Amino acid sequence: MTMTARHIGAVRWPAVRPWLGVAARLGLAAVWLVAGGTKVGDLAASGRAVNAYQVLPYDVATVIGAALPFVELALGLLLLVGLATRLATGVSAALLVVFVAGIASAWARGLAIDCGCFGSGGQLAAGQAPSYLPEILRDLGFLALAGFLLSWPRTPVSVDGWLAGAPVEDEDE
Repeated sequence: MTMTARHIGAVRWPAVRPWLGVAARLGLAAVWLVAGGTKVGDLAASGRAVNAYQVLPYDVATVIGAALPFVELALGLLLLVGLATRLATGVSAALLVVFVAGIASAWARGLAIDCGCFGSGGQLAAGQAPSYLPEILRDLGFLALAGFLLSWPRTPVSVDGWLAGAPVEDEDE
């Protein structure tokens, strides 16, 4: 008896999908932990980076900039341990959409700024070119990870999976 490629794929997907979810969850966790960790030491710089987008009043931008590293760190920790994964992933997806829109807006308006995604950000020095397309593509890649986790949030080696008590392969999500 021979198995068709379709049957082989059907057998492999249930075994592989949970581990792809682990990779997506840990990858997204790493992104948030690095992003928040690089900004948490200088909250004023993070506020200036948000203000550089010129879409919010200065006081609002600085408050959001100061809070953002803590939100990113919290998302990273939740995803790292796999707790409230669907909620953390939903917030992650929403933030990534806002980030892509902000970068696209800065690009469309001719601003020369560093996105501040993994550091202080803000206005670029004269003659320094922004790298908007790679930043947007990177964030779209992170958004794809979030989309995968929104579809299949329960993964092995996670608090969510442990609390559910059922093998991840048996879920009907």
